[in-house]
Formats: sequence, structure tokens, C-alpha cells
Amino acid sequence: MIGVRADGQKILLSIKSMGGESTAAWRAVLDDLVRRDLRRPEFLIVDGAVGLEAAIAAIWDGVPVQRCTVHKHRNLLAHAPERLHEEITADYNGMIYATTPEQIATRRRAFIRKWRLKHRAVADSLEEAGERLFTFARLPPSQWKSVRTTNAIERLHEEFKRRIKTQTVLPSADTAAMLFWALLASGQINLRKVDGWRTLDTKPADHPIDLVA
Repeated sequence: MIGVRADGQKILLSIKSMGGESTAAWRAVLDDLVRRDLRRPEFLIVDGAVGLEAAIAAIWDGVPVQRCTVHKHRNLLAHAPERLHEEITADYNGMIYATTPEQIATRRRAFIRKWRLKHRAVADSLEEAGERLFTFARLPPSQWKSVRTTNAIERLHEEFKRRIKTQTVLPSADTAAMLFWALLASGQINLRKVDGWRTLDTKPADHPIDLVA
């Protein structure tokens, strides 16, 4: 788990091997953060894991949550044959990377209507995410790049794998976690500030994306 300070600096809050993503496993991770005096967050970005969302609801209910748009894109493609992937991607990106909340809402309605007819499972998968896929649009546009995805964690994973590529096997999960921390502490892996950090003190707007399709 990564946190972001008021000045935009990313901080590694926790790295644990829990053996699964059940609600109980995620609750243990979040409870540990609370015990370490982590204050109630202002905004959360998640990958869509059901256990994580249930754990968040139990501890920080009411905090705005953003579903990772990259993970949802993968979900959409998994529900369709490969011949439709390019078309789905074009429609999806046109919606996610629109420049205003109004454009996003309009393109979402068009996406749902089109894919309900063309391949219903794709439309159903998009609707499953609800407004949480578009929570980013309630923030200033300068922050959208950083808050649309969990890419910061993905990049951290990739950098860690690059650093240990000569080590084919690590003795244990605990060893991996210790090495991860060591690489961060030594500065061999760096976490930069998030994009749009100067507007982090702006509260999310009260008007979510219109989901009527």
C-alpha cells in the first residue's frame, strides 16, 4: 500500500504477503495501519478486489474510492473475443481520457448503449464498477493522471523485479519484503511526487458522474 502526503510525496505504507485477498486479510492490513496512527484518508485508489473494498467499507466508510481504470480495462477485454479488443479499447479510452466530467458521462452512456447490443458482457462489466470508476472526475483535472489508476504500485513492483532479476529465488516472502524496504531505504528505488500535487487540498466535488444510460 502506498500513501500520498499533503505535499504530494508518495510513501510506502505497507508491504505484506497475506496469502490471499479475502476481506479478513485486507482488514488485517488496514487495522495495522490504523494501529500505526494512519489518519482517515481523503481519497482511496483500489484495484477492485472485493475483499479490499469490503474491508475499506468497514473501516473508512464514506471515503471517496476510485477503481483502477487499467484493471477495469483488462476486465472488459476478458469478457470479449480478441477480435473486439481494439474496438473496446478505443471506446473505453475515449471515455476514460475525456477532458471534462460532462464528456465522460456522455461517452459512458454511448459505450453502454453500444456494447449492450454488440456484446452485453462488456457493458455489464463496465456497469459493475458504477461511479467508482469515475471518482477521479470529482477532483481537479491536474490530478486525474495520478488518481485514475494504481499504476504507482505496478511500477513499484516492476522496479523491484528489475532490481532482483539476477536472483532467481528468494528464501521467503519475509525476505522479499525486507529486500523491498532495503531498496527503498537505500534510495535504489525512488518514489516521486504525484502529478497535480499542488491541488491536493481541493476536496472532491459532490456531483458524481451521471450513470443513467
